[in-house]
Amino acid sequence: MGTRAQSAPPRLVKTGPSTQLLVDGKPFLILGGELGNSSSSSTAYLQPVWPKLQAMHLNTVFAPVYWELLEPTEGRFDFKLVDELLADARRHQLKLVLLWFGAWKNSMSVYAPAWVKTDPSRFPRATDAQGHPQEILTPFSAANLEADKKAFVRLMQHLKQTDSRTHTVLMVQVENEIGMLPEARSYDAAAQAAFAQPVPEPLLTYLQRNSASLRPEFAAQWQRHGAKTQGTWTEVFGPGVATDEIFQAWYYADFTNTLAAAGKAAYPLPMYVNAALNYRADRLPGQYPSAGPLPHLADVWEAGAPSIDILAPDYYNPNFRYWSDLFTRNGRPLFTPEIAFEPGDDAKALYAFGHYNCLSFSPFSIESTDKPAQEPIGKAYDLLQQITPLLTKYQPLGAVRGFLQAKDSAAGHATLGDYRFTVKHDYTLGWAPDAKKPDWPLAGGLIISVAPDEFYVVGNSLVINCEPTAAGKKAGFVSIDEGRFVNGAWVPGRRLNGDQNHQGRHIRLEPGSYAIQHVKLYAY
Repeated sequence: MGTRAQSAPPRLVKTGPSTQLLVDGKPFLILGGELGNSSSSSTAYLQPVWPKLQAMHLNTVFAPVYWELLEPTEGRFDFKLVDELLADARRHQLKLVLLWFGAWKNSMSVYAPAWVKTDPSRFPRATDAQGHPQEILTPFSAANLEADKKAFVRLMQHLKQTDSRTHTVLMVQVENEIGMLPEARSYDAAAQAAFAQPVPEPLLTYLQRNSASLRPEFAAQWQRHGAKTQGTWTEVFGPGVATDEIFQAWYYADFTNTLAAAGKAAYPLPMYVNAALNYRADRLPGQYPSAGPLPHLADVWEAGAPSIDILAPDYYNPNFRYWSDLFTRNGRPLFTPEIAFEPGDDAKALYAFGHYNCLSFSPFSIESTDKPAQEPIGKAYDLLQQITPLLTKYQPLGAVRGFLQAKDSAAGHATLGDYRFTVKHDYTLGWAPDAKKPDWPLAGGLIISVAPDEFYVVGNSLVINCEPTAAGKKAGFVSIDEGRFVNGAWVPGRRLNGDQNHQGRHIRLEPGSYAIQHVKLYAY
């Protein structure tokens, strides 16, 4: 890669089955952390934060940009906070993902400037079924769209002017956790008029063109009512809150797509939207933030917002594997922009980069720790930084597997090279002092196959058994070396044998070890 590749802005490319983020011509894995909502509104507040982020081995910070502070007076823009954020990130050798807190943040429009908030006749609100206005700008207003778009485009133009050579900013989040409350859709006058109209042709065309690959829950809603290719929203999708949510999702997606397309025309960075998950199956649309880029609405969003590159989940529930599986259907990449900063993040990060086509991991309010050097996520990030060249090389080849083990988890299984691996929580051995406790910490890791009989095993608190794929054979260890990658070169440490591999019975990543082991196998 030469000067041309380095001058191009960050971009997403498809490499085999994987999607990769290229930065200066090289694949980049985002080892991130998201700042608290108000943290980047004060440069002084952030000064003691930057060393914390470095101590946790982050390479990227997710930081909000606030419409209310960027355009406090209509048409007059202040980029001081943005410029200081860029300068501080560069000074600390960190990249940025910018979060546009524009028309919507966690459903509400609290980050709109005062000149928007205080003029509802010009910038109308969404309303509930009784006509009560909400603290939510309606997406059915051209004035709302135009005001948000002007500010967003100015931000992207400014980034092109100030960052197109250094590429500090990798991606942009368009809005934040878009969702309708307390109804599944808005009932403002413009929304009512739109609901009475035929379903827009682009959505109907998408349904027909992608009928074989629609997500099953969305396909069922369409097919249940005859798979019609024309008609009103109620005629095509049936009466009820499910249709209300589909309708609202289309107009949220269309609004967001207009922003993203205009922003990319100014400076073509990758853009994504994030979803507040409905983690309780018994809640109906309107009882959770509805119509956002949720798994059951992904087809609506992909049809309505082709300029958005990724639909991403925000995790504040224990079902990490379940939601990740939903967001990666149809070969979509996993991008984790926001996850609760809590025990187990280290295991989830290792698993995500190993098991999924994962581009990013990012605990929320990452600066809240008082002990950054001791944080488990930092220890996991240290490992992931070391093995990034291996991950980005072998992931597109299908030669990486990830594992996430809890007390009640079934054993993980993977076939790589000439061997089958069985992966369990280390506590299943019964040797660890805490193995008899009712709760076990999450354990996570990954295996990279660099040759049919050669592997790197990475993680914490796992025990791994190996067997050849060849019938009638057993597996033995040629060698197991622990070590580190230093500037991309493997530096071996101890040769692990004897008690460390239970006399040749298994590979063991001991609790608290956060280790990389280089393993060579043979069959006999």
